[in-house]
Amino acid sequence: MFLTLKAAFDHYLREAFERVVIDNNASEDATVIEVDSVNKHGILLEVVQVLTDMNLVITKAYITSDGGWFMDVFNVVDNDGNKIRDKEVIDCIQRRIETSAGFVSSRRGSVGVMPSEEHTSIELAGTDRPGLLSEVCAVLADLHCNVVNAEVWTHNARAAAVVHVTDYSTGCAIRDPKRLSTIKELLCNVLKGSDDLKTAKTMLSAPGVMHRERRLHQIMFADRDYERVDRAGLRAVEEGSSRPQVTLLNIEKEYTVITMRSKDRPKLLFDIVCTLTDMQYVVFHGMVNTGRMEAYQEFYIRHVDGLPISSEAERVRVIQCLEAAIERRASEGLELELCTEDRLGLLSDITRIFRENSLCIKRALISTKGGKAKDTFYVTDVTGNPVDPKIIDSVRQQIGQTALQVKHSSSLARKPPHQETTKGISDINSKRYT
Repeated sequence: MFLTLKAAFDHYLREAFERVVIDNNASEDATVIEVDSVNKHGILLEVVQVLTDMNLVITKAYITSDGGWFMDVFNVVDNDGNKIRDKEVIDCIQRRIETSAGFVSSRRGSVGVMPSEEHTSIELAGTDRPGLLSEVCAVLADLHCNVVNAEVWTHNARAAAVVHVTDYSTGCAIRDPKRLSTIKELLCNVLKGSDDLKTAKTMLSAPGVMHRERRLHQIMFADRDYERVDRAGLRAVEEGSSRPQVTLLNIEKEYTVITMRSKDRPKLLFDIVCTLTDMQYVVFHGMVNTGRMEAYQEFYIRHVDGLPISSEAERVRVIQCLEAAIERRASEGLELELCTEDRLGLLSDITRIFRENSLCIKRALISTKGGKAKDTFYVTDVTGNPVDPKIIDSVRQQIGQTALQVKHSSSLARKPPHQETTKGISDINSKRYT
């Protein structure tokens, strides 16, 4: 009888307190999303992942998950800095957060994954070098593999990629074991190069449920890209820019307080929470505040075993890993956007032209839909410097002036000074919704 009453009471609590509230009146300049639910490890990442995947910009956040409940508030805007007004979009946000947080059962798998896609997933990790992506794409084209979508990151002389391919003739996932073995062997040979100080890695798998960007963080973390190396002629960060500032402080042996200051950019909160979660740390309290160009984040964390950071070695490692998480996605160089008809070998031809014109791809996002390819590349010259405009003109003439567009140069853009004072949790908890 007691157990029956307890189960009924627990169900009542879940119904009463598990909720997602989206309010456009609580703040003058942002849509406020409040999430209340039973706490579980990883729920913060799941919610942030939904907001990130829907291209929402998180301007402020207040996180509380101490005890058995998770209560967070996010101030969000669209990419143009406006509130979210579309009723269908608001309903979609609510449904996806409720599904991700476990309020309702999911029929679609994890957020950001399309399990209905028939493709083979290829994961790559190795030493970065000019022309590496071109060589990888050439191998795939020669083996009649069509790249459906892909994402490539480089950081600290390392490169990682998640590439989804299909058989060009059938449009389906590649399942022949002998052919898969050949793909893996040839890609490994490309990744090894002549002076790889670490083991190159290639993994093939069927479509999975892991979020692609989270998987890229895991690949680079496993590859220890957070360890600084001496890269003669290559720069870890852009000239004139500052590295993220990460500090750790233990408070009364209960929490470790992490504070981070860095340039603001899309998906910054996701990258940090993803890294903390995969390193088995729990955020109990937190605050995010963005100024005009700077982001300030403050988290009270403990390891999943309930202990704060307890050694100098652990402290240094956490700082290095969070710096790497912030830097991996930082846009470096000139942003080029390719929009054209898709075909076998297109990516191989485009990256070959980049290589022949001494362009180094620092990051890439590849996608195809409805027979169209829409790819974004961030490029520098081989020394990490801004690209000569004459070279870009030549590349555009070879590829097609209308097909390849120059979008943005982060190397040349000068940021205005930060003008908004950022504050700690204790200073702003009384202003949660503004």
